[in-house]
Amino acid sequence: MPYHKDLPQFPESYWTASQHEKGKFPKLEQDSEADVVVVGGGISGITTAYLLSQEGLRVVLLEAGEILNGTTAHTTAKITAQHDLIFDELISSEGKEKASLYYEAAKEAMNFIHETIGKHQIECGYTEQDAYVYTHHVDYILKVEKEAKAYQELGIPGAYLDTIPLNLPLFGAVRMDGQAQFHPLNYLLKLVEEFLKAGGKIHEQTTAVDVERVDDSPKVMTGDGHRIGCKYVVSCTHFPFYDGQGFYFARMHADRSYVLGLRVEDEYPGGMYLSAEDPKRSVRYAPLDDGNKLIILGGQSHKTGQGICTINHYDELRKFAENQFEIKEISYRWSAQDLVTGDKIPFIGRITASHPDVFIATGFRKWGMTNGTAAALLIRDLILERDNPYAELFTPSRSLSWKTVGKLITDNADVAKHLISGKLEYVKKRPEHLEKDEGSVVQIQGRRAGGYRDKDGQLFLVDTTCTHMGCEVEWNNGERTWDCPCHGSRFSITGEVIEGPAEKPLVRL
Repeated sequence: MPYHKDLPQFPESYWTASQHEKGKFPKLEQDSEADVVVVGGGISGITTAYLLSQEGLRVVLLEAGEILNGTTAHTTAKITAQHDLIFDELISSEGKEKASLYYEAAKEAMNFIHETIGKHQIECGYTEQDAYVYTHHVDYILKVEKEAKAYQELGIPGAYLDTIPLNLPLFGAVRMDGQAQFHPLNYLLKLVEEFLKAGGKIHEQTTAVDVERVDDSPKVMTGDGHRIGCKYVVSCTHFPFYDGQGFYFARMHADRSYVLGLRVEDEYPGGMYLSAEDPKRSVRYAPLDDGNKLIILGGQSHKTGQGICTINHYDELRKFAENQFEIKEISYRWSAQDLVTGDKIPFIGRITASHPDVFIATGFRKWGMTNGTAAALLIRDLILERDNPYAELFTPSRSLSWKTVGKLITDNADVAKHLISGKLEYVKKRPEHLEKDEGSVVQIQGRRAGGYRDKDGQLFLVDTTCTHMGCEVEWNNGERTWDCPCHGSRFSITGEVIEGPAEKPLVRL
């Protein structure tokens, strides 16, 4: 599908385009030692590394690409405990005590971010904003009303409303008072600076692929064959780079969502907004250097590698924006990938009971600013053997309800369907049929392959079999990537891994 003329041709997030200067960090070129190895250079990994370094531990942070270039760079960056309509659902499924703990963990994370910004005088556009979940569908009125009652039951400051500051069509909304927003990369770059001052080390372009045990101590192995001996390992990647027989690939699924950065004529009234129903619509603003505001509009969530042509998702957001605002320019477009657990509660803690020195933080369900920060605070306490009230709530080894188990069975049946259908697909298109800047599944000598011809006419061909579990990847036109519909692995046009759980690249043809 051709790009709409008003959409930027290439994806780039506003956060990446406007971040303070970011240094480069060397690739790991030799074996090493540390107290803790943290894998993953997003908000959970950097915050964990920062916290542990402040406690005097020797910490090494590994990143397969560049730090602050994954989901954290592509978020909408809301610092909030309002994680959609979650609290009425948690009270029903997990009980009032756990629902309250979930809120308190997010609130503690929010307070930590606020205090850290003050402590280090970080310039990151931090402002307090009320957060709203609204509905413009009559079938969701009762759900929003129940969520407002859940706020009252849990003592969450907020209210049910018939109107909201932003002029959106609605039947009702629930407000959570005193939430916040910021520039996530400028915030985290200061934590990186403080981490380095405390003696921490960062290695980019260094892929962690496994954990081996020597004399009952873990060693992190990299793709280049180097090893880092340590006391503790913390995986802050999407799917854990080391599974430890926790079968996390079968316990979560990957969702993609899309964002536009808009300059508009309208005066924005403040606040952060999210629709209760699908397709989701998330709205907030970011202050620009010229004194104006960039409207950040997100939504259109779907399972990675599945659904309509991805550029259509941007186009649907564009149509919504045209109906809602007087647009000057669509300045940015980008997308993000998030993992969702069966019960919607993140996995934070020891990867399995048999690996007490390996920790994971994943499954943030699009709410990584607070969940990722809460993960870092919890993992710090677990490593330092401090009591933490949220350890049981987030433990990856928690028991699941029958409803959640049923959802996981459905998700894995969907994986099986895509595994089989990809193998049986009949492909007619051939590489010579590809136009410039076009990608597609093609047939080469009777076999399925992936082809992309760049704007200069150069052809790139890859085997479409995902190197994780053998599903067949699909072309993502919006980001120019190859995406796996089974577990969300993503690959570049040359087959390099962009996001796991795959660790090996697609085979070049």
